[in-house]
Amino acid sequence: MDTIGFYLSQLSMSAPLQAFRGSFLHCVADPAEAGDASAQYFADGVLLVENGLVVSLEEAGQTSIPADCAVQDFTGKLLVPGFVDTHIHYPQVDVIASHGTQLLDWLETYTFPTEQKFDQEDTASSTAHFFLDELMRNGTTTALVFATVYKQSVDAFFTAAKERNLRMLCGKVMMDRNAPSALCDTPESSYTESQELIAQWHNQDRLGYAVTPRFAPTSSDEQLRMAGKLLSEHPDVHLHTHLSENIDECNWVASLFPNQQDYLSVYEHFGLVRKRSVFAHGIHLSHSEWSRLGKAQASVAHCPTSNLFIGSGLFDLPTARKAGVKVGLGTDIGGGDSFSLLRTINEAYKIQQLQGVTLDPLHAFYMATLGGAVALDLDDRIGNFAPGKEADFVALDTASTPLLKRRTSVAKDWQSMLFALMMLGDDRCVYDTFILGESAKRSLG
Repeated sequence: MDTIGFYLSQLSMSAPLQAFRGSFLHCVADPAEAGDASAQYFADGVLLVENGLVVSLEEAGQTSIPADCAVQDFTGKLLVPGFVDTHIHYPQVDVIASHGTQLLDWLETYTFPTEQKFDQEDTASSTAHFFLDELMRNGTTTALVFATVYKQSVDAFFTAAKERNLRMLCGKVMMDRNAPSALCDTPESSYTESQELIAQWHNQDRLGYAVTPRFAPTSSDEQLRMAGKLLSEHPDVHLHTHLSENIDECNWVASLFPNQQDYLSVYEHFGLVRKRSVFAHGIHLSHSEWSRLGKAQASVAHCPTSNLFIGSGLFDLPTARKAGVKVGLGTDIGGGDSFSLLRTINEAYKIQQLQGVTLDPLHAFYMATLGGAVALDLDDRIGNFAPGKEADFVALDTASTPLLKRRTSVAKDWQSMLFALMMLGDDRCVYDTFILGESAKRSLG
């Protein structure tokens, strides 16, 4: 029996087959390796979903739909896999678009005062719900998320995400120095509380835990050692931290860790560089650091809106590719000024233009979908419409604004349409967001 026949044979009367018709685009491989064969486009396709999982995606004329299966018609819309945000801070919603500082000043002026409010459960819960609403409005269905040093901020986030059946990763910030005393834990408390959170939330429904030292300057040697201990004891959790975002930050790291050859070696020394390690930014890395990241199968979250807004620098995508480093996209709210992965792609394109590199629209789309899933080591579950994967996807309206409608109407092919959408699009393009085949946006109003 073929794959489609197998899935159809498993249909349950308690979970009727769902059908979605429209135009579809997804990546089945990395464009850097497979070229044009990395993507599949269906001008008129049908997606079948059952029990929240993809059954098949085929041309409309080739799909057999049972007579009792209602078809949701999205003719005129482009349906794509849900966007994957590989680096974002949910507590920083209220400091987005704050004026006038670079990284280290940003932390002191905006981040730390805001995060101190998250010792209050009500603040954490209400912010988590607002944050997740914004992700749904922008078509982001999976994210790797910073919480705060307070354990209850993680509980609040996971509680809200579980209510919505979302695939989300999050972790408690580990930070025991160079921060306000109210935001400092200890190596022992950060280890103990992380253990408790892992036991309570990791692999519960669609949730996963990320060990989360903020960055090297705010963790002592002993705390970074504890982070490594957590990874060794729980090899399937993620590691989420910052790396080489800002020149002053890099110089600070060199002064704090004089015995290490470079920034990455600080994390290597404590066993934090491996598969499922995701490092945000990676702007000021040496060729040696890029090579070592690739060999370790670690990932980097490219955060172009934040890098431009805070003035951190320009990401070297060609070197990352050459080193074999997995790269996803991150909005880095609140350093980034938009929840939209479409806006993020817009800035990513411009960053490469400033360096004499042209970012192909298909590669950009890959980084926002399947590439982000690969960076998070979740591509066996999300990232495209392969049979058996979770049916998280987005319906995009390519005529959502008069300008976009005019521009896409004259696109000569789907590649041109995609590029126009990525450069002119934002949250207004997101007609609906689906989680496990169920609408999650239109109900928000």
